[in-house]
Amino acid sequence: MAGFGGVLRVREFRALWLAEALSVCGDQIARVALALVVFDRTSSAALTALTYALTFVPAVLGGVLLSGLADRYPRRAVIVTTDLLRGLLAAAMAVPGLPLWLLWTLIGVLTLAAAPFKAAQLALLPDVLPGALFQAGMGLRQITTQAVQVAGFGLGGVLVTATGPAVALLGNAVTFLASAAVVVVFVRPRPAARATRASGPPAKAGPVLVAVYAFAAMIGFLVVPEGLAAPYASAAGVGSAGVGILMAADPVGSVLGGWWAARTASRPRAAPRSVAVPAALAGLPLLAGPLLPGPWWAAGFWAVSGGLSTVYLIRLQAAVVDLIPDDRRGTVMGRLSTCLYSSQGVAIVGAGLLAEQVGPEVAIAVSGSLATVTALTAAAVWRSTTRQEALAPAA
Repeated sequence: MAGFGGVLRVREFRALWLAEALSVCGDQIARVALALVVFDRTSSAALTALTYALTFVPAVLGGVLLSGLADRYPRRAVIVTTDLLRGLLAAAMAVPGLPLWLLWTLIGVLTLAAAPFKAAQLALLPDVLPGALFQAGMGLRQITTQAVQVAGFGLGGVLVTATGPAVALLGNAVTFLASAAVVVVFVRPRPAARATRASGPPAKAGPVLVAVYAFAAMIGFLVVPEGLAAPYASAAGVGSAGVGILMAADPVGSVLGGWWAARTASRPRAAPRSVAVPAALAGLPLLAGPLLPGPWWAAGFWAVSGGLSTVYLIRLQAAVVDLIPDDRRGTVMGRLSTCLYSSQGVAIVGAGLLAEQVGPEVAIAVSGSLATVTALTAAAVWRSTTRQEALAPAA
């Protein structure tokens, strides 16, 4: 059984873990600073929202178009290059009086560059953490990311108040440069994955990938409670403190799920059941919402859903490592991350529109049912494909 102690003894993992934490913290600080810069100069809520959206939306395009760089070039070099580029772009944003169109361009390019960084990092982790250590490392990474995101927003607010937005943006640039330095010093270079491609016919993972991406996309249904926490709290008659508790339920569950996934990590041949069971169960606590006696029960059920969703996502990424050849791992991992990312925004918008018609409680229950149906369908596709491959030699 692997645990956090085992992965923290791996020097290269510690470097990649620290590099990502620095980058995520810097991103959160920058989001606070950029929102304040634009609102201070324009007094426009719409333009401020546009600026915030530009720190997310281009990552979808980057994930589709640029993830393949993590297979074509050495992954350590991709991580370092993208960090240096993002550091320079973040520093340029700190220039006083920068025209807004240029500021938005810099934000968009910086966000695009995050895609190959993420793809290279996710593809490199299985080499650094072989076997069961990979799932344990992903669990620790999930917990750290949740904590750093919250801390980054808090630190960003304090830093901007104390020093001004320009210094905060320079601080973001420093986190990227520090991340690159850590990787250069502590992660050893490896050749590009495609340069070491094994001879022979490529593995056929196409039908399985349909199921993999379906499992990734269904996370959007499972984060709907976080997006509808405010209207749910209002309908339940609880105040702003209640909204905070409800919004924190999924992240708290995610932390516990990351811990559990690390404690139970194993790496047999990827099986759909190990992913499908927690994935299907994750939707049921949301489906039970209308039957619960009050919002505090709902918070507990949402936390259970968040924990189960984290367990299945970590196992899903371990399954991808087993199923996908190394020379395609970066592309698939990067696009998987993009699928996770974009599905959340789409599902929350759709659930918000539905909540306007039927109420947030019912909208959340519908999301839970769709998540369970998606999980069962994806599992059936995966299982059917696995069975056909097992029978193929006898045909």
